[in-house]
Amino acid sequence: MSKFGYVRVGPRRYRERFGLSFEDVELGMRIRHRPGVDVSQQDNRDDSVELLNNAHLHYDSQYAAHTEWCHPLSVSTMTVQRFLALVSRSWYRRRAIIGIDSIALTRPVIGDDTLYSESTVTALDGGADPDVGLVCLDIAGKNRQGDTVARISCTYEIYRRGRHPEDDPQAPPAEEERFSLYHMAADGALVEQTGLVFEDLAPEETFVHWPGRTVRADESRRQALRSLEINPRWHDEAYLRKYVQIKPAIYEPLVIGIVTALTTRTFGRVVANLGWTDIVLPRPVRPGETIYAESTVRTVRASNSRPDQGIATVETRGFVENGDLVCRYQRALLIYRREAGPYRDAGY
Repeated sequence: MSKFGYVRVGPRRYRERFGLSFEDVELGMRIRHRPGVDVSQQDNRDDSVELLNNAHLHYDSQYAAHTEWCHPLSVSTMTVQRFLALVSRSWYRRRAIIGIDSIALTRPVIGDDTLYSESTVTALDGGADPDVGLVCLDIAGKNRQGDTVARISCTYEIYRRGRHPEDDPQAPPAEEERFSLYHMAADGALVEQTGLVFEDLAPEETFVHWPGRTVRADESRRQALRSLEINPRWHDEAYLRKYVQIKPAIYEPLVIGIVTALTTRTFGRVVANLGWTDIVLPRPVRPGETIYAESTVRTVRASNSRPDQGIATVETRGFVENGDLVCRYQRALLIYRREAGPYRDAGY
């Protein structure tokens, strides 16, 4: 059973892997998907405005205060999107959602709530397609109190083992306990793992982070403006047209941010970043390029002042799709030890 979060791509070298193949799925299997995600009234307002949603219950607080809810309600399609996206780590290996039989919204969702998904396999159909089988799911969307606020009944096409476009017979699953995609809760549900603990890290092991992240010019412009960046090359297109020798590029702090974010699938149990050193940016990232990252653990040591945590130094490298190095740095990370931290109390 391939319930492991990495494949071996070389000696002491692992690539992140997500999702269950059809052969891994069992009738009645129940999965608690982690992490959850906060929704704010700002999210609600943005979604309403961008979609020209005229249901003012979502963004007119004065009006909403006079309803039975007393607060603006979250846009139902936005919350459904969140619940479906939250299951994507386990159901990553889908070819398509081929149908949604029903969506029931059972309790209101308001801003400043946290959403979680839990999925249960209700039916399996191998069918005749050599590439995929059908998996029927009941997805329960829950809030931070554990109340079910939505139920979604849907059917996914899930790739069979060896049939997913990313499957490579030269990269077998890294079948080690530390790389398990799940741990089992007391009630038998599988709970998704969120990163490696300190004891799972060893010097000179490399983790290839997957998938990558395409970055667009409008994202770069927005980040520069939000940072009060005054240099016109990041947000003044007339300036770029005038000085044609200055080529469009992605805002450098955003490149560092994207590379760092890509590492969090492996380094998800970080207590804090203690600092970066030796950051180099060998060449600009151009709009539309995709950034990939990999990290090599250099050293690990116990924390002298925090017995439940350890410190790892990690070198991370960012590349674009043609293999050009665009970012490299070293970072010191404070990481929880096994069985430490807030995870159990937080439902992780």
